Amino acid sequence: MLSIAQKLTEVTEQAFSALGLPPEYARVTVSAQAETAQFQCNGAMPCAKAAKKNPRQIAEEVIEKLRAIDGGKVFAALSVGGPGFINMTVTEDFLTAHLAALAKDTRMGCPVLSPDGEFIVLDYGGPNVAKAMHVGHLRSSIIGDSLRRLLGAAGYVVIGDVHLGDWGTPMGMLIADYLDKQEDSVIFTNYDPSRPDEVERLMNDMVERYPKAAARFKEDEAFRAKAHFHTKQLQDKEQPAFGMWQIIREVSKIAMEKNFLALGVRFDLWKGESDAHDFIAPMVEDLKRKGIAQESDGALVVPVAREDDKKEVPPLILLKSDGAVLYGTTDLGTLVDRMQENKPAKIIYVVDQRQGLHFEQVFRAARKGGIVPDSVELIHAGFGTMNGPDGKPFKTRAGGVMKLEDLIAMGVEKARERLKEAKLAEDMPPAEKEDVAHKVAIAAIKFADLQNNRVADYVFDLDRLTMFEGKTGPYLLYQAVRINSLLKKAAEQGALPAETFILQEPERRLALLLCEMPDHIALAARNYAPHILCDYAYKVAQEFSSFYGNCHILSETNEGLRGSRLALCALTHRHLQVILSLLGIQIPERM
Repeated sequence: MLSIAQKLTEVTEQAFSALGLPPEYARVTVSAQAETAQFQCNGAMPCAKAAKKNPRQIAEEVIEKLRAIDGGKVFAALSVGGPGFINMTVTEDFLTAHLAALAKDTRMGCPVLSPDGEFIVLDYGGPNVAKAMHVGHLRSSIIGDSLRRLLGAAGYVVIGDVHLGDWGTPMGMLIADYLDKQEDSVIFTNYDPSRPDEVERLMNDMVERYPKAAARFKEDEAFRAKAHFHTKQLQDKEQPAFGMWQIIREVSKIAMEKNFLALGVRFDLWKGESDAHDFIAPMVEDLKRKGIAQESDGALVVPVAREDDKKEVPPLILLKSDGAVLYGTTDLGTLVDRMQENKPAKIIYVVDQRQGLHFEQVFRAARKGGIVPDSVELIHAGFGTMNGPDGKPFKTRAGGVMKLEDLIAMGVEKARERLKEAKLAEDMPPAEKEDVAHKVAIAAIKFADLQNNRVADYVFDLDRLTMFEGKTGPYLLYQAVRINSLLKKAAEQGALPAETFILQEPERRLALLLCEMPDHIALAARNYAPHILCDYAYKVAQEFSSFYGNCHILSETNEGLRGSRLALCALTHRHLQVILSLLGIQIPERM
């Protein structure tokens, strides 16, 4: 279902075409000056030079055509403003008919950007095995999951891949430490993945052991040689390294799933660097055969610089002089795997924007080597850093990197405090109250992140972001729950939403805003920008609050008007449900 602006664009395109004007300039948008008109078209101005006419004259001619095409059914008012803006206000019948159709639309106006269901591989999350997840994994996970939901709603078939760091020298170091200390029994003895205590025991051991093994690797030449030996043993899938690695990966995945479940983040694939390993050798040979991979100071590289580069773009190193592979090699191997397995139209990486040069090298090498054709989009959807109130990267009070589970626990504790302060959820049984606190905490954490332009750094202030007022996740939950409570109370009194709408001034502003949703979803999906949905959700919540404060609803004595206002409440609630769901935020039944 189209938005009103899209419907008006189609009508205006007819008028432009009838006048011999380029129809691509006929785009209609919501008016920047609501007091003047509801919608506007600025296309007369870019047409003026080619048409050799004054923009206002062109605008008048377009309006004359619109009146002839429309016959008074769509436009209540048309006028020229400023240097040539075409101001538009729709009829009440047109607006209420659109609202009634929107209320019956099961997709709630969500646009279909990929009618054929093109495949997208979405790479996000990216934690490393044998390490505790920390706040550094938060942005990729939250943004990636929201894009998975958003692009899926827009008609794409989205494959979310966690892409684990689970291979290479880091694994060799850890395995070597176990074997060198003759402590491999810690992994092999009585390990049962179905027992949470065993998983936790082994995970804690790995988290504590890994940094010590990394330090030994730097300082101890003999240990470094053992680590390289066991890395080779792992890559050749030989025992005991391969068997140990399988358990290490399994335990890490179980621990990760617990964190991701708490965040409401999911993946379709749990692949990692290990899955690319078997593709690397044939890929390298193919690049050598094509003359694309070249030797440089003993290493094998793919030159990716271009003559029009404004800054230096170094070659992508495929193999170091000792034959070791790097992240770029693994990423190319992963692209080979994805192209063969998924045949996607797009591959999107939700990774820290500081990795921009790395992905530029990888993408260029993939194009140059024929691994990914030009028809497939390669996109680095980079993001900024999450900082503490001091403006520096978010840390624990002791100055260390905060575990993700500790951040979530802090959020839940703060949510409990906020619920108590607001005297909410007081009459609930403990389990339900705890569920509400968890939903409030996750809404606060996710909305705090997603409301920012993806590429911007932002300050994470838990005290502010868990408040039930202002532009926060908890505020949106509160508004949605309040509407749900109102609709339930109305049903208990026998008052139900009407199928038709009667609009006065407070209702009209909210109604027009609800009709915009397809535009915001399309813009967010095309730009991989969840903050656009956050801005829209907040506007909807604010406008509903104004409507709620200015209009009688349950106390309205006019039955038709009461039914119309309840229908508007129900439509607003559905809008908030859709938008918050696309952001990965769950709404409690009550508070």
